[in-house]
Amino acid sequence: MDFGTISRQRLPELLRAMPKAELHIHIEGSLEPELIFALARKNGVALAWPSVEALRAAYAFTDLQSFLDIYYAGASVLLHESDFEAMAMAYFCRVAADHVVHAEIFFDPQTHTARGVAMGTVIRGLARACERAKRELGVTSALILCFLRHLSEEEAIATLHDALSYREHFIGVGLDSSERGHPPEKFTRVFAEAGKLGLHRVAHAGEEGPPAYIEQALELLHVERIDHGVRCVESPALVKRLAAEGIALTVCPLSNLKLRVFDKLADHNLAELLHAGLKATVNSDDPAYFGGYVNDNFVAIFEALPQLGAAEAYALARNSFDASFVDAAAKRSMTAQLDAAFARFR
Repeated sequence: MDFGTISRQRLPELLRAMPKAELHIHIEGSLEPELIFALARKNGVALAWPSVEALRAAYAFTDLQSFLDIYYAGASVLLHESDFEAMAMAYFCRVAADHVVHAEIFFDPQTHTARGVAMGTVIRGLARACERAKRELGVTSALILCFLRHLSEEEAIATLHDALSYREHFIGVGLDSSERGHPPEKFTRVFAEAGKLGLHRVAHAGEEGPPAYIEQALELLHVERIDHGVRCVESPALVKRLAAEGIALTVCPLSNLKLRVFDKLADHNLAELLHAGLKATVNSDDPAYFGGYVNDNFVAIFEALPQLGAAEAYALARNSFDASFVDAAAKRSMTAQLDAAFARFR
């Protein structure tokens, strides 16, 4: 494909219009302040903020933990299946407009079961939204159950066992929450069990944690994707390994900026990752908190890094399909849609 015929002036339009998959989205992190307050009123939940505006003003995070404190408080309004369905449908409606054709969605059951919300309430509500998104919006999706790494592995194992009654509704497991002080090796047994059950495995590593956490996730947890992974560049040997093995990185530029992984987007290493041959993708992470959904991330990072052009846009979208857990036929279909979109811009 001749990318040189696509002008830089049309690049933002192309980024918004091209089909893409989102592989790093925490569904609880898509809970917008307006919906938080609506659900709080519906469910009689008291919030620490007097208004939507006050809550938004609190989104001045200094690090991952300062974000998580507000993230967990916001999730407190989710009590019923209909709440989880409403949250996920709001996300699906938003990203359908961004031309997201497939989403692999993280959810944190421990955030909810610790509050007395049943596992089935969480999973059934989310699963209903996934079914509706395909039927009503044409967006396919899958759920990935994440373990909170600041809790014990025993709690993670209990969570996995609790979720197995709903096994048909999720395709994999992940690892998220506070990275510092909680290395992947802490969860070796639960990931081994998930693997024996035929579940896909992914893990957050190399965001705030060192490259060694990425290596542990690969060697001990046997993950198929690394979520974030931007600190891999500190280890040239690791970069070569990730490229050789085709391990995808689910990069989240605006999240990295908001949580001070990079001081400014112009410092981001996305271009470096791509040029090193890594299978990088662009995602939103927690869009309600970090200032943008997937198209916002694409447009912002391409504006900040002028060395990124149409060829890199195509690579990032194609990587998102290749790194997804859909079958080969679905990947071919999505790639054909991508080719058609680029042909319209030539």
